[in-house]
Amino acid sequence: MAKKIVIKKAAKKIAVKKITTPIKPLQKKIFVLDTSVILFDHNAIKNFQEHNVAIPITVLEELDNFKKGNDTINFEAREFIRYLDKLSGQYTIQDWMPINGPKRGKFKVIMNEKPKGIDAQIIFGERKADHKIINAATVMKEENPDCKVILITKDVNLRLKAKSINLHAEDYETGKIKDLEGLYTGNSIIEKVKSNIIDEIYAKGFIHYEFVMKNKPKANQYFILKNEKNSVLCHYDALTESMQRVDKQNGHGIKPRNAEQAFALNAVLNPKISLVSIQGMAGTGKTLLALAGALHQRSDYRQIYLARPIIPLGNRDIGYLPGDIKSKINPYMEPLWDNLKMIQNQWKETDKEYQKITEMVNNEKIVISPLAYIRGRSLSNIIFIIDEAQNLTPLEVRTIITRAGEGTKIIFTGDIHQIDTPYLDSQSNGLSYLMDRVKDNAMYAHITLERGERSELANLANELL
Repeated sequence: MAKKIVIKKAAKKIAVKKITTPIKPLQKKIFVLDTSVILFDHNAIKNFQEHNVAIPITVLEELDNFKKGNDTINFEAREFIRYLDKLSGQYTIQDWMPINGPKRGKFKVIMNEKPKGIDAQIIFGERKADHKIINAATVMKEENPDCKVILITKDVNLRLKAKSINLHAEDYETGKIKDLEGLYTGNSIIEKVKSNIIDEIYAKGFIHYEFVMKNKPKANQYFILKNEKNSVLCHYDALTESMQRVDKQNGHGIKPRNAEQAFALNAVLNPKISLVSIQGMAGTGKTLLALAGALHQRSDYRQIYLARPIIPLGNRDIGYLPGDIKSKINPYMEPLWDNLKMIQNQWKETDKEYQKITEMVNNEKIVISPLAYIRGRSLSNIIFIIDEAQNLTPLEVRTIITRAGEGTKIIFTGDIHQIDTPYLDSQSNGLSYLMDRVKDNAMYAHITLERGERSELANLANELL
């Protein structure tokens, strides 16, 4: 009996010890932001929870070079500078100042960019801004040995350089699509559908979705329903909860060559859908279908706008090109003119349809322009086609959509695997962001085009080269 009592006491002591063991607090981190992060999102410093954020003085110097201009990066630079001025208040920028908002850390500007240990400017043999930024992060690491210091940059090469000298570096993850493989495609195939269901869709034009599948599809999702004998193209209408038959419509002389193109043209022509995105590789007909659908509805809208972001060759400013501003931007707009000419050249120059398109261009009923030149324009009762949308940031896409007035339809086209800007990728660009965030909304439809229709030679290049 005595032995049992001793055992109970020992157990009790152990239990008390476990309960009173202190829980270690979470380690605070210091995130050092590169210029590319600020130009991507001027609110970036608000997105690191309770952790502290710092930027090197070199970043402020670089932002000063971006504050003038009408592009989104110029807007981002100006907004961040204004925010920092307001945030500093009674503090100096060398102080750790609180970031506005609950459960947020502090912020400061790193003035010292000369580390005691490894000097990036000596290691990499150049006195450039990137190396000063690495040095500033290294100084933070030396001055704060108890904190994990992480350099945040959208510049892949800068991340690699930082890692090569044992400095932790990461991409800016806010707004980035986590599961690219599972990204919404907007259209899919359902096999082994009963023949009587397909027959009924052909006869009535629709059927309740529960006859086809158990789970409710996403709003405006497109399907190929098929079995061994026949198939039918369908569109899910969320309002009636029915699968509606999709016919291969003719859009101003352009007829779809495959099911996905039929879906894309159906979405463009559907008056209930105000926002459309079409994703696919080169030659799949994204821009052509969007423009053909817009021209088919020209009497329903005040204007047709076609725009694309200007991505200078070799990342050089367009100022180096010869001629006036029109001459400088024309090479970037040529693909849009090519699509318009392709539609127009279906007819002879003497035909009414051919002359009508020429008249619309002359009267600015059709406007082709760089995206930056659209700023300040009224976006009411127009069809607005944005080409190469994969080269836009999520904020740029959001800004375009929020400018839409009554009666406006917006169509984004692009290929998320063909990014032409250095600080975006397939997971962080505006088109991917739109596809992921707006899916299953009754006003939105997305279609992924898989098959190239430009030519067999173009298909060969896409598949094998």
